[in-house]
Amino acid sequence: MALHWSATGIEVHKHVVRPVDGDLPHGFPDDFDNNVFTIRCTETGEAMLIDAANEHERLLEVCRKLGVTLVVETHGHWDHIQAVPAVRDAGIEVAITAEDSSMLPSYDLILEDDSVLEVGRLRIRTIHNPGHTAGSMSFHVEGTPLLFTGDTLFPGGPGATSYGGDFDLIIRSIEDRMFSAFPADTMVLPGHGLDTTIGTELPHLQEWIDRGW
Repeated sequence: MALHWSATGIEVHKHVVRPVDGDLPHGFPDDFDNNVFTIRCTETGEAMLIDAANEHERLLEVCRKLGVTLVVETHGHWDHIQAVPAVRDAGIEVAITAEDSSMLPSYDLILEDDSVLEVGRLRIRTIHNPGHTAGSMSFHVEGTPLLFTGDTLFPGGPGATSYGGDFDLIIRSIEDRMFSAFPADTMVLPGHGLDTTIGTELPHLQEWIDRGW
């Protein structure tokens, strides 16, 4: 369990996983990694996992050790959902937006925009960020600088929109629902790669618009 960030009442664990050999679609690199995050209330021991991506046996062990009671999906792309059947078989509920629900083999709950998920004493607000997919969603832990952005925002720009996404829509989503809504020191924890901050990325918005990706 890799402790990634902590404060009074909360721990965030980061787990970097990758697909099983042979599962990668044509054209994807062999070192295609995903970030899986666990948000844990240290007062109650209850936890939520973001994106049941791959390596299901490892993630099941994480769920057992950290007290995961809910899995939420940032979106429905294949690389973020491979462990969904295993966690559901283990009795853990899986939630996804209605727009992306058809991409999952199965799920339990529908996530709605601007609602609150309670994990122990933690309150986690949902943010619909369409563009990468129609139902892409981010998660902000209230009272912390933490913003989990899935594949919507990375260091250096927005997520790809070449697989059925919408570039203009993802730009508006980032500008209106992230850059305009959160202070510069907000930590951006994406679905792949390293963390960044709102303040680091905001000055480059026009560059992304000009380059078109």
